[in-house]
Amino acid sequence: MSSSPTFLQYFLTLVVVLVAPLIGGILNGFDRKITSRLQSRIGPPLLQPFYDVFKLLQKKPMVLNRIQIMYAYLHLAFMILTIVILALGQDLLMALFIHAFSTIALVIGGMSVRSPYSRIGGQRQIMQMLAYEPVLVFLVIGIYRVVGMQSGTGSFLASQAMSLGQPLLIPLPLMFVSFFIAILIKLHKSPFDVSTSHHMHQELVKGVTLEYSGPFLALIEITHFYETFLLFALIACFWGTNLLVGAVLAAVCFFGMLVVDNACARLTPVWMVRFMWTVPMAMCLCNMVWFYL
Repeated sequence: MSSSPTFLQYFLTLVVVLVAPLIGGILNGFDRKITSRLQSRIGPPLLQPFYDVFKLLQKKPMVLNRIQIMYAYLHLAFMILTIVILALGQDLLMALFIHAFSTIALVIGGMSVRSPYSRIGGQRQIMQMLAYEPVLVFLVIGIYRVVGMQSGTGSFLASQAMSLGQPLLIPLPLMFVSFFIAILIKLHKSPFDVSTSHHMHQELVKGVTLEYSGPFLALIEITHFYETFLLFALIACFWGTNLLVGAVLAAVCFFGMLVVDNACARLTPVWMVRFMWTVPMAMCLCNMVWFYL
């Protein structure tokens, strides 16, 4: 059993919620800048993602229906709630489910309009979830197993996973690689950018987010900032015994993600699911078997 969060924990959680989109936006700025350099371009300023969001917030709101607006807000709210739960050291399974609800809200919002591009993007987003969600479930189960081996009692609490005596990367190396591949899907990077893309090389234009504009598209972008922060914060937590080393690990993975994004051609949705259910899934199963050897 875990004790109730203290006032200090609530305060630090509030700080994380406020700082997370700033860090996520800066990471997106580095994404654009490094990608431009890899393509022999100068690229936009580092703070261009924030300029884009501010400009979108100043535009006149235009929507096709009220349902679309509601799901844009739910997409953001569920993502913030996921970060709050993890920052308070609460249940990893609950955080996983709420994070999935955030993506589902984006899908339903995209499919609530009559645009064929948006609906196809929503369908492909569902296939993306089908591809990466099993890997995330295996990761949570693996963390539960590691906590049980260390403390004698398994736990899904994030606080106990962070208080282990050794980094999670040591007992979970194959799950770490699988999680990195899942991040490529979550952040819509090649070869898995099948539902939408943050670069102008998508046959669906902007896919599931096509019919969002103005301040409601800004909500989608802010949610992307939060998600970018969340995913690379989880990467850093794989070396939770030393957050400086964890930050270096996250930076290496961030640069590796950009290299993969610029070096690989896009897979079809069926190939994406087939790949995720063979190679990363097999690595997760091998890592699970390793626990019992």
